Amino acid sequence: MSLNIRRIMPENKTVFGNRLELEKEIFSAVREVPDFPKEGILFKDINPIFQDSALCLRIIKHLATYYKDKGLDAIVGVESRGFFFGFPLALELGIPFIPIRKKGKLPGEVLEERYDLEYGSAVIEVQRGALKNGDKVLVHDDVLATGGTALAAAHLVHKSGAVVEGFNFIIMLGFLGGDEKLNALNCNIYNLAIS
Repeated sequence: MSLNIRRIMPENKTVFGNRLELEKEIFSAVREVPDFPKEGILFKDINPIFQDSALCLRIIKHLATYYKDKGLDAIVGVESRGFFFGFPLALELGIPFIPIRKKGKLPGEVLEERYDLEYGSAVIEVQRGALKNGDKVLVHDDVLATGGTALAAAHLVHKSGAVVEGFNFIIMLGFLGGDEKLNALNCNIYNLAIS
């Protein structure tokens, strides 16, 4: 089902607050670091979010409520910041968490995907057999920028024989157009905060 990113921003009220309230809390916690990791990049540092355990819990509970009836079989989280919320979300949903890591970090047979970043290029890998043929998978990462990393993760999911059911990000940098790359895959995208 192909949905426009701007239409997938429901209030989604739960006992843990609605998405717009979470967006405000997230942006009040996120720190912007200029010229990191290289000159000209304004880095969104989500590390201050982890100093607020109540906010972290609200994020996980909100996402679990949003995804609980979506029929997901697994969540893949992209190294390393995709692990922070991807793993606890998988635990909350009672489904496996599959790490996608940088080249050379996983033992055994792996599938790999090379891609371009906004500040260079990289290779990511997933262990062969971690995803089952036909698994319905959510790709999770912290920030959607140009979409290169998330698109590479989606390609790894497809190479594994699984299906990308959607993408989830804590923050989307809308001005970089990463959502357009992902919408081309006809996937659902859910962001908690849009910059």
